[in-house]
This record gives sequence, C-alpha cells and structure tokens, in this order.
Amino acid sequence: MKYLICGLGNIGQEYQGTRHNIGFDVLDQFALMKKFAFKSGRYGDLLKLRFKGKSILFLKPNTYMNLSGKAVKYWLNKEKIMEKNCLILTDDLNLPFGNIRLKGKGGHGGHNGLKSIAEELKTDQYPRLRIGVGDDFVQGKQVEHVLGRFSEAENKKLGEIKEKSIECILSFVSIGLDRSMNVFN
Repeated sequence: MKYLICGLGNIGQEYQGTRHNIGFDVLDQFALMKKFAFKSGRYGDLLKLRFKGKSILFLKPNTYMNLSGKAVKYWLNKEKIMEKNCLILTDDLNLPFGNIRLKGKGGHGGHNGLKSIAEELKTDQYPRLRIGVGDDFVQGKQVEHVLGRFSEAENKKLGEIKEKSIECILSFVSIGLDRSMNVFN
C-alpha cells in the first residue's frame, strides 16, 4: 500500500514561517524528529520511507501554492498511488488557531492550493488535514494574515500543533481515514 502526504506551502525564504506554509512546517518537523532529510525531486522536495509495512512519499511542492496540483498529480501518477491514499496538509482560516480537522473531501474554500489540486485531479474527493491558523484579521486582509508570520504566543504552541498533525498523518496511514477522523476530529 502506497501513500502520498503533501504539505502545502510557498517556496522561498520570504514565506518561511508564515501561516500559509504550515503544511511544509509539519513535514519539516517530522523529518527533524526522525532525523530524515528531504531530497530535491521533480516538482518538489521528497522524503520516502516505510511505516508499518506501507510506503509513504512525503512531498513539499516547489511549484508555488497556486500550482500545487501539478506536483500532486505527477507524483500520484508516477508512484501509482490512489487518490484516497493522498493526504493534503493545508492552512485553514475557518478553523481557530491550533485546531485540526481531517476530512475525506470538500471544496477549496478559496484556498488556491486546494483549488489547483481539485482542478488537476478533476475532483475534490481527496483527504485533507486542515490546520487552523485562525481568522484574527481585519476584513479584506486575509492575504496579509496567511502570508504573515505567527505571533510570539502562537509560536509557543506550534510545536504541539505540529506533533498532533504528525500523529494524525501516521494514524491516517496506519488505521485509515474514517477511524482517524473519529480520533482527531
């Protein structure tokens, strides 16, 4: 059984540590904890490993957020991974900071990365782990919010949020979407 775990984010130093890059940050935390390193590959940075007899490909696309679907589609096809075994990690303005929500399908909700994936895959029927970045911004300033850096108070909680997200990823791979939703939602 093969899985693709894709963390969404934007490449470049100016985006590191921003709310929009929480998907990248979770995967980086996982690699750091396990002392693994991502390697450059087509359409992104990759980390391949086995977990409980299953093959997992972790992907951080290098296509910028609004073209993430190209990387996801390429690696699903190349590795012959079913869409139901593809988990997308994304920031979500509609969830309070620190909350996570595992879903099996859904719309893009204005998120350009999810929109790109749905367009490339021709479906919105793929699992995603939504990581709340909150909606504490003035109306019309959502772009500034998601491209902004976490506050000092938020930074203190980020480690715990990343760990919980990593637990959810490993649960998704080991016990499946439905059982993991019961545990983490």
